[in-house]
Amino acid sequence: MSDDKQVTPGAFAALQASFEKQSRKAQAYYTAMHAVRTVLGSDDAASAWMEQALPALGGMTPAAAIAAGREQDVLACITTLPARR
Repeated sequence: MSDDKQVTPGAFAALQASFEKQSRKAQAYYTAMHAVRTVLGSDDAASAWMEQALPALGGMTPAAAIAAGREQDVLACITTLPARR
C-alpha cells in the first residue's frame, strides 16, 4: 500500500522543532536525576525527590519545573540538599 502524500517542508520543520524541544526536556530531566541521585545515593530516592512538591519551586515538583523550562531552578535546589552517607 502506497501513500502519495508528502510532508511539506513547513510540517517537517515543525515536527523537527517539536522533537528537539522534547529532546532538550528529556536531557534536562536526566541531568537533574543524575545530580540528585549523586547527592541522595539511590535511584529510588532521586525519583521520589523529583515527584515531591517543593516550596522553593512554588509548590511544583522538580519534574514539573523541568517540563516548564526551569532546569536551573531545580539544579539550584539540588545543591541545597544534604548528602546521604
